[in-house]
Order: sequence, then C-alpha cells, then structure tokens
Amino acid sequence: MNAARGCPIALQKIMPTNLHLIRHAEVESRYQGVFGGRIDMDISPRGHEQAATLAQHLARKKFDAIYTSPMKRVHQTLTPCLKNGVPKPVVIHDFREVDFGDWTGLTFAEVQQRFGARASAWLDEFHAGRIPNAESPAGYRARIEPCIRDILQRHDGQCVAVFCHGGVIRQLLSILLDLPLPKTAGFEIEYASITEVEVQPHRAEVQLLNFTPWRDLKP
Repeated sequence: MNAARGCPIALQKIMPTNLHLIRHAEVESRYQGVFGGRIDMDISPRGHEQAATLAQHLARKKFDAIYTSPMKRVHQTLTPCLKNGVPKPVVIHDFREVDFGDWTGLTFAEVQQRFGARASAWLDEFHAGRIPNAESPAGYRARIEPCIRDILQRHDGQCVAVFCHGGVIRQLLSILLDLPLPKTAGFEIEYASITEVEVQPHRAEVQLLNFTPWRDLKP
C-alpha cells in the first residue's frame, strides 16, 4: 500500500548535529598561569606536540565544516589538522577568548593578592561582574550565542568542529546545556582537549568531555 491509499508515511529520522569543541594547545611558558584572555600569544613547543597528536586523532573524523577563533594560539593548534584535507576553516571573530579587563596579563597569584580572588573562582567573579573593566557576562554571551545558533542552523545533522578557547567552550556548554555559566566550573577543559556535544532539536547531550589524545606524551 502507498500513502495515497491510506498507509501512514514513515517519519523521517532526525539526525543530530555533532559539535566538536576543541581548545587550543598549551600556551608559551610566560603566559601559563596567567589570565591571558585577549592577549594574542603563541603556543609552546609542547603545545605544538599536542597539536600534532590532536591532528592525528582527528584525522579519522569527517567534518562538514570547521570554525575557528581568530587568535594565534588557536590557529597554531588548528594548522596540523589542515593536512588532513578538512574543509576550509571559517574564522569567527566573536569566538575570541573572554576579555578579563584589569586581570589581563596578571598571574593567578597576583589576582589573589590584588583583588582577593582565587583563580579557580574566576567564573563566579566574572558572572557577578566583579572583574574590573572586564566585558560584561551578558555581553560575552551575546557575542557568542548568535554564532553557535547560526552554525547549528547551517549544519543541521552534520559534524562540525569549533577550535577556540577554554572560556568560549564553557560559554558554549552553558548555552547548549542551559546551565548558568558558573556551573561549568565543574567541567575540566584542558589544553588541546575535545568536548563532543550531540545537539538535537529539543536537547543537547555531552558525548565526550575533555578528551586529551596527547595524554601519553612525555612531559
């Protein structure tokens, strides 16, 4: 029987969109343990090793699109992946890291001394607007959310990689999982890590969190 004679039409299977959220590799030594934010720094020699191992792991994936932050540390992490014949990366300027205002360039210890804030509590401090001259929490979300919504609309049911920053990944998880930004402090987002999120029409699920294919590299 066919539809014209009354047989019900099978519902089309809805394919989820698969997002790979990838943080840049380890930064150069002078910026480790520092609130780098908008500083456009390089990655370290170890960071280049991490990026190479990351590229080897991602070579088995077939991406329909790749998006990237404009910052050097992200582009240097992405470069080895370009040898895999991936789609041409699209730069999204609003995927740059959070602006830490007066904390920018300060070490974790200096922020503790000058502002009485622990580095591990930066999400709470940021969310509460207690980082002097930093971008506002609402402004941060407002520059990132339209970008990810547009990506999801353009690549419905496809596999997409987003190379960016730890703070950006946290904001993306906050948006996709409908969590307050400070709650993402419970997720570790290491250098050159992969966090995979499956996005369906009415919900998102984390399939992989903070996977680091370079873990066995010698220190």
